[in-house]
Amino acid sequence: MKRIAVYCGSSTGHDPTYKRAAVALGHALVERGIGLVFGGGRVGLMGVIADAVLAKGGDVRGVIPKALATKELAHTGVTELVVVKSMHERKAMMADLADGFIAMPGGFGTLDETYEMMTWAQLGFHRKPVGFLNVDGYFDSLVAFAERAVRDGFVSADHGAMAQVARTPEELLALMDRYVAPASPKWIGPSET
Repeated sequence: MKRIAVYCGSSTGHDPTYKRAAVALGHALVERGIGLVFGGGRVGLMGVIADAVLAKGGDVRGVIPKALATKELAHTGVTELVVVKSMHERKAMMADLADGFIAMPGGFGTLDETYEMMTWAQLGFHRKPVGFLNVDGYFDSLVAFAERAVRDGFVSADHGAMAQVARTPEELLALMDRYVAPASPKWIGPSET
């Protein structure tokens, strides 16, 4: 993996553990020679991880919609900052730039972007790993949801196992390195994607 997109909060949250995890993930990416793709903001966990990667001399690509560039205070100190027209364009560009995706603690936007990448993988639009950095059990309820969706027949076992979940950056990146996408996407064959 040359670059990983990290989806995370535009806030740092109340617990300083989240900020420490963002720094640790940023440093782990640089140690493995992996560049960061992120939402382009200099605030919240987005800014923390971007600054952590930059502090270690890593490559940081930000993608931010024009409407959010001022609201999220676009991070102008990154390797490359692309201002796009819409959230849809942001998601597509981040997906194109990244070889994998990681969710850190965040809110609705974090889940929206991460689950869109999970859905695209399920449909066979990409075969890239999607991981959840489960800081202090933050994603435990989502893991339980995925297990329930499989158990109740809404998601196949193969697709339910797509998400890589770990509590440390090193463990998560190792899981993502070994990831093998399910053999067949949902409803359509690989030749149709």
